[in-house]
Amino acid sequence: MTDDHVWQQLKQLLLGASHRVILVAPYIKKDLFQAVLDTIPNGITDIECVTRWSLAEIAAGVSDPEIAELAATDGRAVVRLCHNLHAKLYVADTRCLVGSANLTGKATGRLPAANLELLLEEDARHPEVQRVLSAIDRSSVPATPELARLLREQASLLQADEEASRIVIPGQRTRATRWLPETRRPERLYRVYRGRYRNVGRDVLAGVLRDLAELDIPPGLAEEQFAASVRARLRELPEVRTLSEVGRLSLGEAKEELIGSGTWTEEQAQRALETLGEWLRYFDQVHLVPTGPWEIRQGKPIT
Repeated sequence: MTDDHVWQQLKQLLLGASHRVILVAPYIKKDLFQAVLDTIPNGITDIECVTRWSLAEIAAGVSDPEIAELAATDGRAVVRLCHNLHAKLYVADTRCLVGSANLTGKATGRLPAANLELLLEEDARHPEVQRVLSAIDRSSVPATPELARLLREQASLLQADEEASRIVIPGQRTRATRWLPETRRPERLYRVYRGRYRNVGRDVLAGVLRDLAELDIPPGLAEEQFAASVRARLRELPEVRTLSEVGRLSLGEAKEELIGSGTWTEEQAQRALETLGEWLRYFDQVHLVPTGPWEIRQGKPIT
């Protein structure tokens, strides 16, 4: 039994459109997207879809990048990506629905055991609606079928990885142990991110993809932007915050803290912190001092 109240709200909104439709939802499944395209009157040629594509979310099945191919086939719609998107809103001319529902079968009630969702009608000219749409215009980037195929391929590899089950989708479950970099050679990250991994071994590739899923970096970035995003993510780690505050990080002390948390063995902690040091050397302005207990210090070494 289904309760498609939300779908009926959305359907009536779209059927009433005369010149413009905007679809904004973090999670969009391809069957719902096709149903939306089939509902929008044929005379509407200005259709914009804004969503986000996360490697972990695609692998978890909550979002389908194939909507880019559906949009290209339809010919009327364009898809854009906004990585920090959480808003859900649907615009038809000057009418708008805002609320909690993504474009998924569970959210719209087109599948059994539907989510409990809410959509309220508002004027699309409302200042808050316009604020969100303006922010999307400034930060969103085009989504292409090529990028969609790359992310689907990477997500499929991640799904086949038994170790990937520990990756957490933000807001959906609690992490058993916090993330530290796994890939021993950080220079591989951007190559794999851009799909250049044909000569990378299966086990190594799996580790790189796990790191990329944990980093949750927006797709399609240039290498400099990618490095800046990795650097920002690293600076959120407690060890790197310590390095930033005092200018040095004792790997011995950091290892003791990890072991003391009860979720890391001595060998795991040693390896994780050595890897963190390599990442910091590659992505940030630090150097290792291998005298006595290892230390990471800010800045490049004096030569």
